[in-house]
Amino acid sequence: MRALIVFLLFAGCAQAPAAASKLLSATTWTSNDARFGGFSGLEISDDGRTMTTITDRGIGLVVATLERQDGIITGISNATRTQLPDPRGRIRQAWADSEGLAIASDGTIFVSTEGRHKVYRFAPDATQATALPQHPDFPKLQSNSSLEALAIGPDGALYTIPERSGRATRPFPVYRFLSGAWDIPFSIPRRGTHLVVGADVGPDNRLYVLERNFTGIGFQSRVRRFNMDGSGEETLLDTANGTHDNLEGISVWRDATGALRITMISDDNFRFFQKTEIVEYQISD
Repeated sequence: MRALIVFLLFAGCAQAPAAASKLLSATTWTSNDARFGGFSGLEISDDGRTMTTITDRGIGLVVATLERQDGIITGISNATRTQLPDPRGRIRQAWADSEGLAIASDGTIFVSTEGRHKVYRFAPDATQATALPQHPDFPKLQSNSSLEALAIGPDGALYTIPERSGRATRPFPVYRFLSGAWDIPFSIPRRGTHLVVGADVGPDNRLYVLERNFTGIGFQSRVRRFNMDGSGEETLLDTANGTHDNLEGISVWRDATGALRITMISDDNFRFFQKTEIVEYQISD
């Protein structure tokens, strides 16, 4: 895999997003691999140089190097792909429609899926898949609109949010898996027509939620953050239609200067007229 087209967009070259964020780069990632695309979850290493992402075709885990110059992404290299097994140990092309990705400090991999409304645990070596128990709400979630977002907190608690809340005026429930059981510690308000597609707990111990609105001719992306009790709602990014492709994965980290960065990846839905885009913003604390 390799990056064929790399271009930098700076705040003055595009319609300005929220004042709390600054666009650093937008990189189009391409490959000749027929399995390439459909990326929905994202994790970035503490040094900003290793990217781990999940594709929704057969739950393929892809690890790649983010090449940087003066902190700005200039390319993607050294990509490797690992196919994750189902709970019976079988490698299948499609079995769960993976969406969210979270990696614990010990390397344990968690993946949320909307095809089966479940969260799966994988050993650090990407083997031994185990389905976590379900919350009673999970089987009742909407088809193709369930557990899109997955994040892990510093205490090891998992957080997942469905794409749709079930009603335009109903808040999005935030489900937490801690000590072997699910609960709903808080919910976040639903604002307009944006739907939840990704989440991460940042190094500032706040919940970052990536949302998307499809207008019919393009995508709008929004990032909100919250305290871990659902308070302190703040909109960091709210893009105009067509600014980026279908951003679905999000990872929040600190760069060498101590500044917070949001890195996101788009799901091209395996369509020729879409693209896999890696987008990075600097945000204020």
